[in-house]
Amino acid sequence: MLNVMKTCIKKSAQKRSGNLRLKKSENKRSTSKTLPVFQYPVSSPEDHRVYVWGLAEHGALGILSHTLHIKGIHYLSKPKRLAFGEKHNVTNIACGYGFTAFAVSSTDKNILYGSGINTDSQLGFNELDLKFPNDLIIEPRPIILPLKESSTRVIDIAAGRAHLLVLTNEGLFTLGNNAYGQCGRPIILKEEYNKSKVVHHISDIKGKKIKAVTAGQDHSILLTESGEVYTFGWGADGQTGLAHYQNEYRPTLVKGDLAGQHIIKIACVADCVLALSDKGKVFGWGNSEYGQLFTTGENQQINIATELNALEHLGHITDIASGGCFCMALNNVGDVYVWGYGILGFGPEVKSALQPTQIPPILFGRNAYEKDTKVIKIFCGMSQLAALTNIGDLYMWGCNKFGSLGLGYIKDQYFPIKVTVGAQVKRVACGIDHTVALCKPFI
Repeated sequence: MLNVMKTCIKKSAQKRSGNLRLKKSENKRSTSKTLPVFQYPVSSPEDHRVYVWGLAEHGALGILSHTLHIKGIHYLSKPKRLAFGEKHNVTNIACGYGFTAFAVSSTDKNILYGSGINTDSQLGFNELDLKFPNDLIIEPRPIILPLKESSTRVIDIAAGRAHLLVLTNEGLFTLGNNAYGQCGRPIILKEEYNKSKVVHHISDIKGKKIKAVTAGQDHSILLTESGEVYTFGWGADGQTGLAHYQNEYRPTLVKGDLAGQHIIKIACVADCVLALSDKGKVFGWGNSEYGQLFTTGENQQINIATELNALEHLGHITDIASGGCFCMALNNVGDVYVWGYGILGFGPEVKSALQPTQIPPILFGRNAYEKDTKVIKIFCGMSQLAALTNIGDLYMWGCNKFGSLGLGYIKDQYFPIKVTVGAQVKRVACGIDHTVALCKPFI
């Protein structure tokens, strides 16, 4: 009898246990059906983000809110994501002296926006400007171009001291100050540039398509698809490379050592010009007051393209940059070299380098654990320098006026240090006292 009772109790317990497991299983299936599914957004190749930092007072950042201030002067010492970039698909950026131009992908003719100083109509004239005092456009607004087609797109842009170059598939448009012929049109004495609607158009160069544009302080440089270089504008320091020191408003071919070369990039922000060929050779002309062009003797203004043989031992050069009084070169293994005068990246004791000197790769994140990290692009402004790595990290150093290095403080930075940007940096544009970065989301 006792064995029968034990058997019944065991079966009952097994049944309750089975029912319990069944209920748990059913509850699990029921719960799994009602649990929310999180769909994390993944960016598309067209997604871009714009970050800005530096002086905000002149409107070049396109933002005044959330800024710090020194004696009433507004600035950003850390990268701030620009709301304008949320609403528009920004494809290119350019920084001038206190102003910024943004190229956007658009289905209408508003393919270019600008903000900042507009005293010389370097951002064109728009009726919206009437609400902005003192010719300071404090938020991006459309720059009106005389386009024929709504499908026209911006190929490249460049900004000088007070002029703007806009290359589209309809040709080149130039705006702003033309006192030295830097807009590619005849110089008009005492021309009034404020609130000017003049936009000059250059369809091509002797039937050759323009591939890229570069702007110095007051001169302009065009690169054709055939690898030729044309310049115009101020030539007092030889920066036009036309074998004279006069101003020239007509786009004119640069010869000298460029003859027979296929140039793929031009670098200039002031009055010293570097040109890079498809074979990795570097050429230069213009101001060499601080040894940027490795000149000897008293002549410090080189008015004709000259090959820089001092760079031959650096290997195959893949990128170049030219600042106010220094230059940079990058080779195919990611080594960064700098020379000239200023805060070059070697610490506070070093202010000049007469020969190209390498910045230690470890300062750009290359170490025993990150052996494949290397610099792939270099940029600079008048007094700040920047390097971009293959994983999208941005490093900056140099003069840090109004936080233009984006490091969270305003003291000068004597060696490269990573900028905390909440995205992968793809392109950087440096103004005198502000910086803009075009980025991609991490995912």
